[in-house]
Amino acid sequence: MRAIAVEQGESSPRVISVDEPTPDEGEVLVRTLRVGIDGTDHEVVHGSHGGYPDGADYQILGHEAVGVVEEAAGTDLETGQLVVPTVRRPPGGEPNEYFERGEPDMAPAGAYVERGIAGAHGYMAEYFTSRPEFLVPVPDALAATGFLIEPISNAEKALDLAAASRSTFEWSPAAATVLGNGPLGLLALALLDQRDFERTYCLGRRDRPDPTIDIIERLGATYVDSRETPVADLAGVHEPMDLVFEATGYAKHAFETVDALAPNGVGALLGIPESWEFDVDGGRLHREFVLENKALVGSVNSHVPHFEAALETLAAYPDWFTDAIVTHVFSPEDVDDAFERGDDRIKTVVEFDAR
Repeated sequence: MRAIAVEQGESSPRVISVDEPTPDEGEVLVRTLRVGIDGTDHEVVHGSHGGYPDGADYQILGHEAVGVVEEAAGTDLETGQLVVPTVRRPPGGEPNEYFERGEPDMAPAGAYVERGIAGAHGYMAEYFTSRPEFLVPVPDALAATGFLIEPISNAEKALDLAAASRSTFEWSPAAATVLGNGPLGLLALALLDQRDFERTYCLGRRDRPDPTIDIIERLGATYVDSRETPVADLAGVHEPMDLVFEATGYAKHAFETVDALAPNGVGALLGIPESWEFDVDGGRLHREFVLENKALVGSVNSHVPHFEAALETLAAYPDWFTDAIVTHVFSPEDVDDAFERGDDRIKTVVEFDAR
């Protein structure tokens, strides 16, 4: 079967031919429909994130997928059922305490592998296998967009953690900012729109005309050019933020977010920066945390409850939004074009089978 993989020593993906996987006992076989490409995929390709499966000289990419159960193999799933896979699996196939509690997304390094990212092959192939507890059934209406459930689930989890950090008092957030107008940032912004925030902002570094700015403003949010208004100046130029959702991986934003927050505000950090040393006024930041009851929470990965919430969120997005987000669809043979980057692209998809 065809698969898109990166081989050790290479810096670009290509189509390879591998055997169709055979389900182990208790697993199902899934026929892949669509797989999204995101920044993590590019990091895996260039070797700055993740790692190869043990003993393998290549890594099949892809962690945002939607597919159809081809062989249910006596499980509770049905042949023909549309499903979206989660990402983390127990190393060596043996569940540990995090998986037994249903909290693999909270496991530390070494207690999991990640399909298509770290230590396990991904979903960018014609077929993949999985145990059913790691598959989330979705309605047929989401065959074309179901791969978006995985990135939305990360936003769902981050917002849950942010709200949980404010759970000891009455928190009624009204103003929120998303840092970053890439796919995750836009998906998070549309999620905030569903959560009835009164005022939303999205910060980026793009000039008009630009399709992401069009989406931001159609969602009723205010576009903020960070070249004119840095994160640390958001509170003064616009208003203090009850919530800041960081989706850039720009390390300084984590600290600048503290200045953007209103008293009792919280920042949710999802971006993964590279190593970068710079000076900060640690004493001032410490005072802000203590005297203004501010908080920062980090969030990575997600699990079944977040996927289920993301399913509902995706189903409630307006059609124009998902049409605008998914800008490029490629066949596996067009892998070089699929992994190109450009300002005209928002979400790129590899389509193995149209349904």
